[in-house]
Amino acid sequence: MTLLHTVLALVLSWTGLYSVLYIFSIGLITVVALWTARLLLRHAWYTHKLSCFSKPQTRSWLLGHLGKMQSTEEGLQRVDDLVQTYKHSCCWFIGPFYHLVRLFHPDYVKPLLMAAASITVKDELIYHHLQPWLGNSVLISNGEVWSRKRRLLTPAFHFDILKSYIAVFNSSAKTMHDKWCRLVAEGKTNLEMFDHVSLMTLDSLLKCQPLISTDIFHFCCTCLFLRRLSLQFVVIILTLHTSSPSSRAGHDTTASAICWTLYNLARHEHYQEKCRQEVMDLMEGRDGQEIEWEDLSNLPFTTMCIKESLRLHSPVQAVTRSYTQDMVLPGNRTVPAGTICLVSIYGTHHNPTVWTNPHEYDPQRFDPSNKKSQTSHAFIPFSSGPRNCIGQKFAMAELRVVVALTLLRFRLTPGVNPELGSSRVRRLPQLVLRAEGGLWLQLEPLNTPT
Repeated sequence: MTLLHTVLALVLSWTGLYSVLYIFSIGLITVVALWTARLLLRHAWYTHKLSCFSKPQTRSWLLGHLGKMQSTEEGLQRVDDLVQTYKHSCCWFIGPFYHLVRLFHPDYVKPLLMAAASITVKDELIYHHLQPWLGNSVLISNGEVWSRKRRLLTPAFHFDILKSYIAVFNSSAKTMHDKWCRLVAEGKTNLEMFDHVSLMTLDSLLKCQPLISTDIFHFCCTCLFLRRLSLQFVVIILTLHTSSPSSRAGHDTTASAICWTLYNLARHEHYQEKCRQEVMDLMEGRDGQEIEWEDLSNLPFTTMCIKESLRLHSPVQAVTRSYTQDMVLPGNRTVPAGTICLVSIYGTHHNPTVWTNPHEYDPQRFDPSNKKSQTSHAFIPFSSGPRNCIGQKFAMAELRVVVALTLLRFRLTPGVNPELGSSRVRRLPQLVLRAEGGLWLQLEPLNTPT
């Protein structure tokens, strides 16, 4: 009888277990079915709402354009094709999960970038992947958190404070140039720019960090003295600034801008010589070879060359946004709330309906006398609106100092990429625009008068 009782108990226990598993399976299947139905309904809703935008051919009704975005030279060429075909915008979806509107015309870009920060959100598709690197920094935060951090960091980039950074830019550039001279003396004249320039911009940013902290401290103390801030708030400001990863971000974008500017000048010798002569005229009669704050406004043609390089080879290829309310665009088109808007900086800068011969390097586009004819938001290397790049004045100052001093001390010609065995350059659009196998230039030191 004991054995029979044991067998019956086992049978009943297994039957109960199977019942639990069966019920669990039914529940799981129901949840998955409901989730799938909701996803497909959402997909159908967005497809209908975005029907006012042209849609490139998809792989399937479900997968959409999955896999068609590529971070390669060919990927950029596909953007050129989109711009050539659709002129201003198109819709794009990645599986049934993400629905995007891609925009590449100033008239469509402007209302999105100029929208109030209170309704603008950095979407999770792109910026979520940056969080482990940047934390909840000013770049990827939203709402009141972003507003507070932006407000606290803004004083560090005031013109009066930027003046103190010029000496750092000169020093870091000289360190890099001295290293180049040593390498050239050893017979290494063909150098990869990104490695050297990235170290230089990081060096200058780290040296500016104590100055930024000191300036913000002085700002806080002044406000405290005038009873505009409480002591507790001063402590919060300093803590936020010194602990924010965004206070040290951005050196790679500036490095990219410098490298591509030197590359474009190396490919256009007549522009390079004109810039060099402008710098030499500026430095004539001086004892040293340092650029001063007042000199930056006296480098008009060099600045034109830098801006044209930022147009042709913008360090950041696109920014994405989503909005908490519907956004109305030209042509009776509406972007529904929650849709990811991919503002293509590359597409806008290479749009043939906006720029004549957009793939040619022509600094004359940025001649101050032509500025009135330039469409608003046709040139957006630092984005625009309330969430534009907070460090653009810092970056432009460093660009002018480093490019001017480099041309004063070296003659540049296209180098040879060892991987390709030629001077051909294939663009590599990652978080910042780089080049496959690096960006190689040939350096020739110049014996410029001191």
